[in-house]
Order: sequence, then C-alpha cells, then structure tokens
Amino acid sequence: MQTATQLARVRGTGKGIWAGRVFSGLATLFLLMDGGGKLMRLPPVVEGTVQLGYPADVVLALGIVLLVCTAAYAMPRTSVFGAILLTGYLGGAVATHVRMANPLFSHTLFPIYLGAMVWGGLLLRDERLRALLPVRKAPDAGSR
Repeated sequence: MQTATQLARVRGTGKGIWAGRVFSGLATLFLLMDGGGKLMRLPPVVEGTVQLGYPADVVLALGIVLLVCTAAYAMPRTSVFGAILLTGYLGGAVATHVRMANPLFSHTLFPIYLGAMVWGGLLLRDERLRALLPVRKAPDAGSR
C-alpha cells in the first residue's frame, strides 16, 4: 500500500514540483518563441543572427534545431535528453557571445541563466534525476 507522500510524488503535487513546472514552462516558452522567430525568419531575429556573425541562410536550420531540442525537453519521456541537447545549443550561444565580446551579464551569461532554468526545473520536477544528482549538505565545521 502506498502512503500519501508516495502518491503525492507519483501524481506530481507539491510546491517543488510546481516550481519546477513553472521554471521549465518559462524556459520552454522562451525557447519556442526564439525557435519560432527563426523558423518564420522574422526580420529582427534574422538581423540579430547576422549581427552575431552568422549568415542569414542558417537561421532556418538554427530554428529547426532549437525547436527539436525544445520539443524533446517538453516531453516527459525525453526531457533529460532534451535538456542535454539544449545544453549543447546554449553552450554554442555562450561561445558566440564570447567571440563577439558582448557584455557579460546581459548577453554572454543569458544562455547560462536559461540553461539553469532548464536543469533547475527538471531537477525540481523529476525525482529520478534528483536521486542521480543529489545535493549534499556541507560538512559541519566542528567535524573536521
């Protein structure tokens, strides 16, 4: 027989799980907007990509890659795989901003903030991932 706590974990209730869903949802919405803008080749998106040093004809391919990675992240069965793919994509964005010598906190680190939302949301809502990547307490200062 399952306890109420076990049932709550299975059903996905609790403040941590809801916070994870909010983080994941916000990250997903942002990534879908960015990927959709690239897919539709909106002028501001194309201009921004060209300013970052990419040719205009790669915008569509970047949009497809981003949307596929985001879709994998949004589906519960493939969310960890999607987070791994998004980490690679966002790492490329960081490298691009470093190469362009863009401002650190507003531009260069923004993909890291987004990646933290992706992984933080996933950690909060997936108990198996928390078991795989546990957060440990710091040792007591007096125990040394």
